[in-house]
Amino acid sequence: MAEPWLSADDIANHLGITKDTVYAWIAEKGMPAHKIGRLWKFQVSEVDEWVRRAGASDTDSSDSTRGRG
Repeated sequence: MAEPWLSADDIANHLGITKDTVYAWIAEKGMPAHKIGRLWKFQVSEVDEWVRRAGASDTDSSDSTRGRG
């Protein structure tokens, strides 16, 4: 069975962050996301692998998302 596509709200809940942080990570850190029409969709396996590779790490001291998630 195919993995379901999740919304920005769903992936934010999965990661324990805000939806604003999700959008910031797409733009600033290359979080894996797929734009379908106007909506961003996510697969948990892709996002979890990205997090494991330290994609969400705070390596940039100017990161505007720090402390918001």
